[in-house]
Amino acid sequence: MSMFCYQCQETAGGKGCTVRGVCGKNEEVAKLQDLLIYTLKGISQIVVKGKIDVKKIDETNYEVLSSLFMTITNANFDEGSIEKQIMKMIAIRDKLSSSVSSADLHDAATFKVTSRESMLEKAASIGVLATANEDVRSLREMITYGLKGIAAYAEHAKNIGKEDLEINAFIYEALAATLDDSLTADDLVALTLKTGEHGVKVMALLDEANTSRFGNPEITEVNIGVRKNPAILISGHDLTDLEQLLEQTKGTGVDVYTHSEMLPAHYYPAFKKYDNFAGNYGNAWWKQLDEFVSFHGPILFTTNCIVPPRSEEVRGRIFTTGSTGYPGCKHIVADENGKKDFSEIIALAKTLPAPDEIETGSIVGGFAHNQVIALADKVVDAVKSGAIKKFFVMAGCDGRMKSRGYYTEFAEKLPKDTVILTAGCAKYRYNKLKLGDIGGIPRVLDAGQCNDSYSLAVIALKLKEVFGLDDINKLPIAFNIAWYEQKAVIVLLALLYLGVKNIHLGPTLPGFLSPNVANVLVEKFGIAGVGTVDDDIELFMNA
Repeated sequence: MSMFCYQCQETAGGKGCTVRGVCGKNEEVAKLQDLLIYTLKGISQIVVKGKIDVKKIDETNYEVLSSLFMTITNANFDEGSIEKQIMKMIAIRDKLSSSVSSADLHDAATFKVTSRESMLEKAASIGVLATANEDVRSLREMITYGLKGIAAYAEHAKNIGKEDLEINAFIYEALAATLDDSLTADDLVALTLKTGEHGVKVMALLDEANTSRFGNPEITEVNIGVRKNPAILISGHDLTDLEQLLEQTKGTGVDVYTHSEMLPAHYYPAFKKYDNFAGNYGNAWWKQLDEFVSFHGPILFTTNCIVPPRSEEVRGRIFTTGSTGYPGCKHIVADENGKKDFSEIIALAKTLPAPDEIETGSIVGGFAHNQVIALADKVVDAVKSGAIKKFFVMAGCDGRMKSRGYYTEFAEKLPKDTVILTAGCAKYRYNKLKLGDIGGIPRVLDAGQCNDSYSLAVIALKLKEVFGLDDINKLPIAFNIAWYEQKAVIVLLALLYLGVKNIHLGPTLPGFLSPNVANVLVEKFGIAGVGTVDDDIELFMNA
């Protein structure tokens, strides 16, 4: 096979992409990403064996986060930028290795490459399938995918000036462990849960970073129609990029709209002062192929969720920054102070038509933990009176599969005395439905981005405390989560670490789970797939 990748939910046949990624990445991109991860494992082994103080390698810490982030599904399709990052990380690796005997190091910490051809040749021998034991491979990959999610969230926090070096140290520890053939499956299961523990830590860190900089999210009504001004569409997750774009477009006559996972930015008080922050355009990431055509203006990708554009016209309006990249698209690089110059994007916007209106009205969100806890008395009274029978956590990702219509139907058919708690782009399957409210409490409570699944955990733990329960699983809360990529993997591992059981995961279980590892998750944590909507609702309501 020319490549092998099974890190996302849409992987071919639920088993693995072997010719070209369903996401759109080609063989070379897939292999270069494999080699970049392999290089990071070598760096990690050097840091661990050399007992290098993470406080003294700040540049390495950040570049490792960025490198992991580059390999997340739909983040970077640019072979040149990945090749450049590999060479950068090899240079960092070789500089660090001077403190460790080469005899003590794995090949990942010592291999040499001189060209793209030699990179691809090396990559062919070190990919996912290089681990022969199916169960060990499954656990190593699950840990690695969790680390990719951790890295994404840690990088966002770092961009705001917040970091926890214990998280960086764990990334090195865990990546190095994936090279250790002496570790048993039981050892790797324990490391998987430890990965979940650090997932909780990094989401708490990012929550602190976002709220300290931008304020606590508030209940907000967001316009989904359009104005008549030229505009820029910002996609992804990085709020510091949005802040800089809003500052630079202020007073220019150019509006800014959010797309997909940027929608929750409207909930933060700091962004409400910008008159040109117009609203949200479109839906989840996978609908961009049509929605970018009708938007007309430039699109800025701050993180993953790029779909290869169909036309050169759309490609010419796409800009990337941070860990993202796409061939033929202009990449915006930060200066040494983290500042980015978006003047070229603004200038282009002024030459293009205003967006076509594709829908009208508004959607309501902003139900992060601080806001919901402020409503705790009202929520508790509704539960005690029987007005609210059950909460359904339906966080996670959206995707292209027709089977994801399950989540829309599920939301529509839920009894009227239930409330949906959501975060991530999965919300687009039901956040525009007219589901009503319960005593003024909306039946869909949107906490924010995928990383804000942390908010849902905080809410659950607060309700556990309020109701005086000794187990989070005794709450009237059911978990029916949709997943797509590696940030959803770390959310899942974080929930498992917190002791949440009986999570239903769909629309399909991960292809990277071997039968034995899947059985462990079923037996120990009650993980299950989804069935029919009617059967699942009956099961949840009677649990």
